[in-house]
This record gives sequence, C-alpha cells and structure tokens, in this order.
Amino acid sequence: MPKITVVFFSAFLLCGLVACSSRATTEPGIGVPTTDSVKVALNDLTSGNYLGLRGGLYPNGSDVEPSAHAAEGMRRAALIRPLDAYGSPSSGGKIVLLSIGMSNTSQEFCAVNGTTNCFPETFMGDAAADVAVNHTNLVIVNGAQGGEDASDWNSPTAQTYNVVRDQRLTQFGVTEKQVQVVWLKEADANPTKSLPDPAADAYVLETRLGDIVRAMRVHYPNLRQVFLGTRTYGGYSTGRLNPEPFAYETGFAVKWVIQAQIDQAQSGRIVDTRAGNLDYTSAPWIAWGPYAWANGTTARSDGLTWLRDDFGPDGTHPSALGRAKVGTLLLTFFKTSTFTRCWFLAGRSC
Repeated sequence: MPKITVVFFSAFLLCGLVACSSRATTEPGIGVPTTDSVKVALNDLTSGNYLGLRGGLYPNGSDVEPSAHAAEGMRRAALIRPLDAYGSPSSGGKIVLLSIGMSNTSQEFCAVNGTTNCFPETFMGDAAADVAVNHTNLVIVNGAQGGEDASDWNSPTAQTYNVVRDQRLTQFGVTEKQVQVVWLKEADANPTKSLPDPAADAYVLETRLGDIVRAMRVHYPNLRQVFLGTRTYGGYSTGRLNPEPFAYETGFAVKWVIQAQIDQAQSGRIVDTRAGNLDYTSAPWIAWGPYAWANGTTARSDGLTWLRDDFGPDGTHPSALGRAKVGTLLLTFFKTSTFTRCWFLAGRSC
C-alpha cells in the first residue's frame, strides 16, 4: 500500500456530520458575487463566505453538529443490528454497509467496478486487513458504478439499483433488507453553471441528492444512516467531467441537503423545496461522512492536501495514492465516529 501522510486535527472537524449555513429562505440563498471568491475548504471557512454563502460544516458557520440532529443519529445507531435476509433481527444475521455513487466512489471504496478483489489501498481493502473492524456480522459492499452520476440514481426505478441488488449484494449472500448504512458520494457529469448562477449545478445536485436519499429508502427499508461525501480536488482535471470550481461546489450541495433535513426536523415542515421532503419517515438520517476536498497543495488546517500524483492521467479519477487517502479518511471516520463505531468495530454493540 502506498505510504501517505494525513494529519487529523479532529475527527469531527474532518468528518463532520452536518454542514450548512442557517437560511431563513425556503431554498438555499443565491450567493452574491463579492470578493470572497477564493475556494477554502468548508471545514476551515467557518466564519467566512464563498460568493456570499456561509462556510462551515455545520449551521451558522460552525463545525459542531446540532445537538438534536446528533441525538437522532445516535437513536438510529441504536437500531442497527444483525438482520436476516427478510429484515428481521437475527443473531446470525448481517449488517450491510453499502456504497452508492459514481466511478470515483467505486474506485475509492473498492475497485474500478466491483466489490471483490478490492485494491488494497481502498477503504474495503483497508477494512479487510484491520483486525479492529467487525468481521463477524458486518458486510461491506461496493454498490457504486462507473459512469453513473447523480441523474442515474435519483429514481427508485433506476437500473443502477437493480445492478446493486442482482449483482453486488448477491455476491455476498445478502439482500436489500439487510442494508442499514450507506456511504453516498455523487456529482453531476460535465457541469456548466457554477455558483452564484441561480441555475448552478450545485442546486441541481442538491435536488438529485434529496431524490437519491428517498429512492434508497424505497429499496432499503431498514436503512438507518446515510453518510454523504463530496468530490476531491478537481483542479488537475484535463477535461470537463467535473473540474473546479464544480468539484468544490459539490460540498455546498451536500451542506444544503443535510441542512434541509435539520431544518425540517426543527420546524415540522419542508423548509427547502429544492431538497424536498426529508422527514425521518420518508428518508433515513443523513449526515456528513469525511469531507475530502482540499485546495490542491494548499494544506487544510488538518494537513490534508491533494497533489497531482494523487490522480490518474485525466486528473479526475484517483491514482493508488488518491485512493489510499480517501480509504484512510473513510476507515478513520467509521472507526471513530460516535454514530458508527458501535456497529463498525469488533466486540461493540449499539
């Protein structure tokens, strides 16, 4: 496995569980072009702004999750337990952690397009070799698929979910009813409109993420937790697949959809019409997984950088070094988060 160095300032700073500025409007506020156009990692932007949009991984520019949302996350964690193929609690059952997303998601989670023979530097490769991980009843499955962007997952009738059910889950002898946790990392291919355009791709992605979360609830009725990720740095891209500033701005789409669930839980009504209905009946609990964007060689406060060697020839898909960075971030998150370690680590109980 390639040797990398990632300095963690704080598990919660790096792997925040909600992220968005507080908004009084019914939709994410349209940013106003100002001089605050420098891209700064959201976990470092906190009291600052990007095009008039507040930074921070949490509401009001904070990097601390709201207590009510955190409490709901803990309640969901307590519901995670081994289930049989029909979704009933069973001492011999399984807990399925599934990835959903595009090519980068697949490559960072396991391999180019599969869920066995994972690259050793990926998350699944790391987890398989780690004796601290629950290898008794936890089943980790790569459902992400190359070439399938957010528009290919935002309907419960999408073919991508059939691939997960019929090809990925069956390889491990598990079913949709045993899926209880998802890592979701998506983007839109070939974006054209950046913030603060009212039709910016970040707003489109927010809507699609809300649709994906609801679609997953249809397929995975026992889904308790969804942890969202974003694109890594796109400044080395040689094409239009997802370069900067679009890679950076996917972070705002994630911020907004998580904020929408927080706001709806607090108010009892849909506050953000772009994200749609995300109440705890229609959708699982959603939160931040590890936030992986950094501005190239400019180190974040926790030391994370992205070098040209972290990417393949197209500057978009990860090299072995890039896969190792994301794999390390994911493994650290699931081992240390209070919302995950009780079912992810061996000998623990929620």
